[in-house]
Amino acid sequence: MEATLHEERLDLVTGLLLQSGATSVLDLGCGAGRLLARLLPHPQFHRITGVDMCTSALAVARAGLGRGGEADPRLRLVHGDCTRPLEGLETHDAAALVETIEHLDPGLLSGAERALFGHHRPRLAIVTTPNREYNVLYGLGQDDVRDPDHRFEWDRTRFRAWAGGVARRNGYAVRFGGIGQPHLELGAPGQYAWFTRKD
Repeated sequence: MEATLHEERLDLVTGLLLQSGATSVLDLGCGAGRLLARLLPHPQFHRITGVDMCTSALAVARAGLGRGGEADPRLRLVHGDCTRPLEGLETHDAAALVETIEHLDPGLLSGAERALFGHHRPRLAIVTTPNREYNVLYGLGQDDVRDPDHRFEWDRTRFRAWAGGVARRNGYAVRFGGIGQPHLELGAPGQYAWFTRKD
């Protein structure tokens, strides 16, 4: 179920980035590079940068994204922390945090906000995260999370409050959507916020 949901999530993010007209994308928390692999076939994207704190994940991404042993010249992989400004990466049109924020300690979210929306200031950004309300349909208890590395999981109200605050503080508009087949009362298993810079 989660594997299928992640494919749907990656399809959604790729589609939104394509429709946006963005030509450069910053993938924060890129892991093994599954979103990067979706973006590379599209010539619209002239520059694609993946950032992750985990060197082993970056090594997997580097190995998996090479074409015949050669990396695509549009692709750059960076060892870095998404809660701190990353010098030299300020000029990307769009940024994606796909299932990233829930892996951060809550105390680090303000740093991630300042780094992305205060320092990098992409024209567009998308953030995806699980919808905690849906967890009961996975047989999880009220205090359970879907992955042992998740520091938190938010319901739709909490996510919208956080994203709305981020947008207001940093001069962005934001809209929300679900990912996956929705339940009438509990919503979809995943959720996203799509930020658009106002200036």
